[in-house]
This record gives sequence, structure tokens and C-alpha cells, in this order.
Amino acid sequence: MDREEKALRRSPLVLRDARLTGYVQDLACRLGDGHCPDIRIFLVRTPLFNASMAPNGMMQIWTGLLLRMENEAQLAAVIGHEIGHYLQRHSVDRLRDIKAKAAASQVLALFGLAGAIGQFAVMASTFAYGRDHEHEADRIGAYLMHRAGYQVAESAVVWNNLLDETRAREGNETSETSPLFATHPAPPERRDNLARLAELLPGGTAGKDPFAAHTAHLIDEWLQDEIKRGQYAESLVLLSRRIKTGSNPKLMQYYRGEVHRLRGQTGDHDRALDDYQAAVAGDQPPPPAFRGIGLVARQRGQKQDARQAFARYLDLAPDAPDSALIKSYLSELDS
Repeated sequence: MDREEKALRRSPLVLRDARLTGYVQDLACRLGDGHCPDIRIFLVRTPLFNASMAPNGMMQIWTGLLLRMENEAQLAAVIGHEIGHYLQRHSVDRLRDIKAKAAASQVLALFGLAGAIGQFAVMASTFAYGRDHEHEADRIGAYLMHRAGYQVAESAVVWNNLLDETRAREGNETSETSPLFATHPAPPERRDNLARLAELLPGGTAGKDPFAAHTAHLIDEWLQDEIKRGQYAESLVLLSRRIKTGSNPKLMQYYRGEVHRLRGQTGDHDRALDDYQAAVAGDQPPPPAFRGIGLVARQRGQKQDARQAFARYLDLAPDAPDSALIKSYLSELDS
């Protein structure tokens, strides 16, 4: 495993963003407490929803997952679950041949949470016999979230959101949406179990602002990667949700317009224009939205509209990587 970690450290896919990595590392340490020295965070630029933790403490979190997080509590839910697996592996002798309730108390004791078993006696009854390790890790993660002061209810939101995307995918090919689906419980079951745990562990904070402050500068890059997957139905669900939650709505409207334009189904160009126009309304419009307007107008033969939109795009982004291409379109429109 150490060899794999060395290879990962050298991978060009690992984000070299010290501020964001440090932020996620600190979050993992708040959840992991005494195990903080064992945990090493690697953020990997891959546009799928996935996280994993190796027995040696190496934790990977993919950017497709980070893109789908709405606050710190949701990220804490994912990290807490992975730490739960870590504890399972390092407590295997204690867990073997012990009933689930006793196993849970011993795992939690590693984190100084033995008293929580008595305080939350009702919750202890949820540790039924025969539960697989995924459910066990979710329960451990919920305890860790609650102890760290996070809203446990946000863990259910993570899976509800992912379920919405899954349902949008043609053919419901969930394994291509996320590697997690190959080994994890079905999202509806997981969502419902976590919601029940949240009822027993109320309170806490979501931490929306700190999470946004540490990820805002990378959202544009992650959205570009998301759209390149070509899973337009899923992307539309994601972007529509981000627009509703108020997470940089102008940028989200631009990218939703891009998804509609690229998909090109009946009515999609009209939908794209609606999104582009919403994105450029008011102050600080994303420059690429004007390019999108120009591309749709050019395809429709609306030369004047295309010319104006392309010119505005170049005014706002004169050094854009595709500026030469857009200038060639303008020359074509002027001929």
C-alpha cells in the first residue's frame, strides 16, 4: 500500500492546492481525533463521486464528489464514513464474533465515545445483527459527525442528491455514475437509514460558508470536467440543484446552458439561450455566456446577434484560449 501511495503522490491528477487540502485534512482530524496523525488526504481530479480510505490511512477524495458537496457537514459525512471503515479494519479482532451492539460500542470507545452509547440508548438499538460493513461505517460516521458539531441530517441529503442524479441517467446505469454503487448499499436505503440516525442525533451546523470559501476558485474547473463526461441528464440535475441553492447561480446558469447546447435535443437551444441570458443579466456576467449566445445565434443564421455576442465575449475576455477561433467567426460573419 505504501508503494501505491508513493505513486499517487506523483500522479498529475492529484490537486496541488495546499489551502484546500489543508482544509480537508483539518476536517478529517476533527472527525478522527486521536487518529489524525494516521490520516493523509489526497484530492484527485476525477469527475466522479468517490472517496476511499486505505488501511495505511491514505484517503482519496475525488473532485466529482467535492463538486456535489453543498457544505462542510456533507463532506464530513463522507469522511466520517471512510474513517468508520478505517476503524473497522483496525478493530477487526474486537469486531469478530461480537454482536453488532457490542462491536459498535468498542469501535466508538476508540474515539472516547463510550458514553454516547448510554446517552443515545435508543440509537444503539439500530445496530441490528447482520448489518454489513457499509451500514456500520455510516453509523460510526454519524456519531463522529455529531460529536464534531455537524448536522447529521446532511448525510442523508448527500445520498438523496445522488439518487436524483442516478434516476436521471438513461438506463439507470449507476455504476458509471459512481464507483461507490458497485459495493455500497442502494442510495434510497442508505438515505433512509441516515435520516433515521439524524432524528436521534439532532442539532449541529452545516458549515456552508467555510466550504464555499475554500472551493469557489475550483468550481469552474470541476464543472468543465463534469460536462466532458457527456452525462448530460445527470449534469442538468446537478446544475439545477446548485442554481436553487444559490451557489454561484450565474456560473451555474451558464454551464446549464452549455449542457443544453451540447446535448442538442429538441428545444435545447431555446433552453440554452434562456440560461445564457439569465447568466449575463445584471452585474459580473460570466464572459463565456456571451460566447454561448453567439454560438447558438451563429448556428441559427442570426448574424447580427452572433456578432454582438462574440464581440462582447472578447471585450470581457480578450486573452481567452479560444479568442483566435472567435475572431475567425467574426471575420466569417462580416464577409
